[in-house]
Amino acid sequence: MSTNIRPDHVSAFEALTSGDHDNFALFSCFLDCEPVSAIAAIVAVTPPNVPGGEYLITPLFVSVTEAMSLTDHDGDAA
Repeated sequence: MSTNIRPDHVSAFEALTSGDHDNFALFSCFLDCEPVSAIAAIVAVTPPNVPGGEYLITPLFVSVTEAMSLTDHDGDAA
């Protein structure tokens, strides 16, 4: 069977479900100009006590939008 699940998807899912990490957030953003939310990993680039510090925000999973069409590998609607 074919799959679109890549190793980095599995790693992200395992990190989210393991409870071993606390640097995840629900992040308000846009996908193709549509408002969505994403589950994102947040990592401080500068030390957290530095005012105006920078953060690396890596989206892991994005919410479904009305324009998206979810189907299985045969093209059947989910």
